[in-house]
Parts: sequence; structure tokens; C-alpha cells
Amino acid sequence: TGEKPYQCSQCDKVFSLNGTLIKYQIMHTGEKPYQCSQCDKAFSQNSTLINHQKTHSGEKPYQCSQCDKAFSRNSHLITHQRTHTGEKPYQCSQCDKAFSQKSNLIIHQRTHTGEKPYQCSQCDKAFLHKHVLINHKRTHSGEKPYQCSQCDKAFSKE
Repeated sequence: TGEKPYQCSQCDKVFSLNGTLIKYQIMHTGEKPYQCSQCDKAFSQNSTLINHQKTHSGEKPYQCSQCDKAFSRNSHLITHQRTHTGEKPYQCSQCDKAFSQKSNLIIHQRTHTGEKPYQCSQCDKAFLHKHVLINHKRTHSGEKPYQCSQCDKAFSKE
């Protein structure tokens, strides 16, 4: 009948089954009772743990019909298939750019808002991308993780 009598007490989301509501509410508590036996990661839902465990087993049951690539998650296959179709379902509301992945749209939207969410804890600089912050932090630490294969020189950036 489509009836959803179970409402989350923390937000407006509604569910048709009480069990689904209970599983959902764990997200609000931050509780992560499902522990991976292979590493230290923990998850709020068992289904997320099962998907994660495929990264350890190497299991990739989702095969692309256009090429030889395979994926551990169906959602990753769907995203990959857009490289073949050219589909870009995520449209920027500020300009005419469109993206195949939602995460790329979110990053792009920061060019319009000026948001720089990655803040250096050592100085007042902030960055649009996490990898730029990581590189910047090396100016404070002096870390040079990249070694030249031709000489002994080390560098902070690749």
C-alpha cells in the first residue's frame, strides 16, 4: 500500500518496516557495531561491512559488458559505465557543467561558493582539495616521500 508509519525521531525520514527504521537510526548515533575481521574498520550496517569485505577477498562480481573491468560493488560498475555512454547526470545549478559522478559535482560547486573545506592545522591556509592540503602539510613537516630513481634527491611532491 506504500504506507510508511515508522518515522525517525532524529529526522523526517519514514519507513514501512520498524526493523528498517531501527537499522537506519544507528546512523544518527554514530555507533558502528559491525567490525571487519581483516582490518580495523567498523560500520553502522552489516550490508556495508559485507561490501567492504570484498576489498579484502578481491571478489569483483560486477562485470562491465563493454570492457574487461570488474567491480566489487554494483554502484562502482554503474559509475564506470558512464565512461562508455558519456552520461553526465549531475548538473551544476550555477553553470552549464555536468558530471558523471556526484562527488565531482560537489567539488566543482565549491568554485562557485568559494568553500575551501580542507584547513591546515599549522597555519591559516585552506584548500579546495584534500590532496593539495596533504602536499601543503609537507611544507611544515619537511617530509619528502618521493625519491628520484636517477639520483638520491627526495621531493615533497610527485
